[in-house]
Formats: sequence, structure tokens, C-alpha cells
Amino acid sequence: MGQVRFVSDSPAATQAFAARLGALCPDGLVLLLTGDLGSGKTCFVQGLANGLGVSNEEPVNSPTYALMNHYHGRCELYHFDLYRLASGDELDELGFDEIFAGPGVKAVEWPGLLEPAALDGVHVRFCYGVTDSERELELTSLGTLGTALLAQLV
Repeated sequence: MGQVRFVSDSPAATQAFAARLGALCPDGLVLLLTGDLGSGKTCFVQGLANGLGVSNEEPVNSPTYALMNHYHGRCELYHFDLYRLASGDELDELGFDEIFAGPGVKAVEWPGLLEPAALDGVHVRFCYGVTDSERELELTSLGTLGTALLAQLV
């Protein structure tokens, strides 16, 4: 299991790091994004989308109320926010299993309803730093795709 730590001093630095990661992301990768409200998860996905080649004209926003946003780049990006879901049954209604079985990069905010051991990707944990704009990101591999990605990143 690989692990990478990154300290960001601004939202722009978080987005630049995520864009670098997005440029390396293989099709099929899952990113589990955990952290407090306002810790930078959506900001990270904005950079990830940039690295995946999503058009700058397509705004990348939090899918809190939509539950999932879908973007087109060099591979599809599915951005989930599961904060408002109470059970796995609601995931079934979204067609979650079909999306996860298919191609594309899946970024999941608030992934508490998911079983990380069954996924192939990276867990990204966001923590507040010492200043208001500083964030600490801890990336841990989940499976072979995640291990390979983190090895490329460093």
C-alpha cells in the first residue's frame, strides 16, 4: 500500500496538485474523498477535472443536491457527493453499481456508504492546516490502480 502526503498553501495549489494527479489517472480509478466541510474536496475535483481534460467552459461544482455530476474529458469523470444519503439502497436508485462497473474516473465525496476494500483507487483525506488556507492531503492507495498511480505521482 502506497501513501503520499501533500501540503497545500492555497486553493490554487490544491487544484494544481489535483490537475497533476488527473493527468496521470487511469480509466476506472476511484477516488474516495474524506474531510470536514470546506476542507477542499470540491476544489480538488475541480483540479482533477482540469487534469482529465474537462473543458474550462464546463463548471465543476459540488453535486450536493444533484448527488452526481458527470463531465467529459479524455475519460469520463463522475463526481459524487453522498453526504445526504442515508443508506446503500439510495445508491442503487442512482445506478451507482453500473457506473462503478463501467469506464471513467469516479470521485466520491463523503464515501461512508462504500466498502473501500472492494474498490481500486486512492483514498484522499483532507485536513485543515495551520493557516486558514493551508490543507494537508494524505493519499493512500486502494488496490493496484491506486498503487500504480501513487508510484507515478512521486
